[in-house]
Amino acid sequence: MDFLLLLPFAFIALWLARSRVQQQRIVLLSRYLSNHGIEKNIATLSQGYLRALGEADAGRREQVWNVLRGTEQALCREMRQLARDFAGAEPAGTRVSKLAIWLPGASSLGGTFDMREALRVHARGICSAVDDEAAPSAKDRAYTISAEMLLMQHTCHWFCRSKSVASARMLANHRTSYTQLVGAVLPRTRADYLALTEGPN
Repeated sequence: MDFLLLLPFAFIALWLARSRVQQQRIVLLSRYLSNHGIEKNIATLSQGYLRALGEADAGRREQVWNVLRGTEQALCREMRQLARDFAGAEPAGTRVSKLAIWLPGASSLGGTFDMREALRVHARGICSAVDDEAAPSAKDRAYTISAEMLLMQHTCHWFCRSKSVASARMLANHRTSYTQLVGAVLPRTRADYLALTEGPN
């Protein structure tokens, strides 16, 4: 009976602990992101790609692709700088649990990966997709860049919340599952990312 009475208090304590940790991570990541225009560039590219794909006139469609090249290059530069900046974050605060849900002490239960390394993987992947001159078409190239951007966003949500929350948001906002997203990025990104997030510590 005493255990049942204490159970609600245990849930409240767990919720408070989770909220505190998640807020600390949101503040940490936001502090680094605020120094860059990454989120703005991602929004510009996402909207621009849709506009290009919906443009019926080939000439005007090509103009849109050309205009977006500058934003793609800017995103690449800023992702590289973000990875360099975040490398200086305190290591104890950059570990991410590989478990699907948040649990206290999760790092000792299911292993962790380092968000600093994850951002390096994403910066490399986004820049490789941006610089890919061998893509069959501008549409294919945009598709790959979009996948690289979304996977980076998924990792940011994973860092701040949990893998399950990040995957649920991706599915709700973009109708894309985590498995589909990982399958859509460049082969090297996929290999490096899975080795980091699913491989042994």
